[in-house]
Amino acid sequence: MGFKCGIVGLPNVGKSTLFNALTATAAAEAANYPFCTIEPNVGRVGVPDKRLDELARTAGSAKIIPTQLEFVDIAGLVRGASRGEGLGNQFLGHIREVDAIVHVVRCFEDTDITHVEGEIDPLRDIDVIETELMLADMESLEKRLPALEKKLKVKDPQALVQYPLMERALELLKQGKPARFVQCSPEEKSELQRLQLITTKPILYACNVSENDAATGNSFTELVKQRAEKEGARVAIISAAIEAEVASLDSEEEKTEFLQSLGLNETGLTRVIREGYVLLHLLTFFTIGPKEAHAWTVDEGAKAPQAAGAIHTDFERGFICAETVSYEDYVAFQGEQGAKAAGKLRLEGRDYIVHDGDVFHFRFNV
Repeated sequence: MGFKCGIVGLPNVGKSTLFNALTATAAAEAANYPFCTIEPNVGRVGVPDKRLDELARTAGSAKIIPTQLEFVDIAGLVRGASRGEGLGNQFLGHIREVDAIVHVVRCFEDTDITHVEGEIDPLRDIDVIETELMLADMESLEKRLPALEKKLKVKDPQALVQYPLMERALELLKQGKPARFVQCSPEEKSELQRLQLITTKPILYACNVSENDAATGNSFTELVKQRAEKEGARVAIISAAIEAEVASLDSEEEKTEFLQSLGLNETGLTRVIREGYVLLHLLTFFTIGPKEAHAWTVDEGAKAPQAAGAIHTDFERGFICAETVSYEDYVAFQGEQGAKAAGKLRLEGRDYIVHDGDVFHFRFNV
């Protein structure tokens, strides 16, 4: 699995249309009224990676297996969702389970599609959603702190770490700031993630624009970019209408021709994935053979045994070493044997830090 994204946004921003297009399914009903999505829809897509195709061609692999990205489409939130307005906070729990939040923001004008707030204002829309997520986190912390206080009295080790962290997070939320801005040590960061607060999730703003603005963006998307820079978030400009059209085309040639006619050289899905990988500090490695070419995803900084563990826990447990070739060398020397003959195949041990594009063959003993 690559990573799991929760797609959020106000009603009628193009969220479900985008979900349908990105997953090339009709699992979420897209309609011009609020709450057309009444259950979280889940879709998985293969992560496009031209390197995987080239490696498979070089090795003559019979099967190509890309790493996967999972989208969870969550019903449109409105003001008061944390207090049960609209379909209420029953959907907020689904957001706690994702790695990152893709916040779809309406950056297009269309008199035929009503806006739940009456007019187009992306920064206000972002604030509405952010406020509801912060209120949900505040409620969660206020409910959990009393039970944790009891554990403090008996010097529970986890409570000793979590309680001050939760207090700091709650104080920040009361100031109108998301919990991702809590000042904490590297050791506390992992504990902060365990609290499963929604506002600690990294944010990718998906600016939904008209077809005419897909290549360049517009004044609305500039406002979102400026905000994202201040927050340390990422931005992808995407047109749900274009993605829906691309999803309906049969051949790659048709898709490429259609995109080029609009001044685009890649789909919105590719942009979302690229920005998501940057946001979450992820990288890709490959295992290549005659049967299959397989892409895998790990965190930046992962060591060789952790990469092996992404394939199977036994590989990590019995890790001996990793036969390693860079993507560039694998292709340039026409495969593993050519790279080995050229002295480009290396044996890496437990402390080897994985590089993006590494081609591995793991040796292990269980």
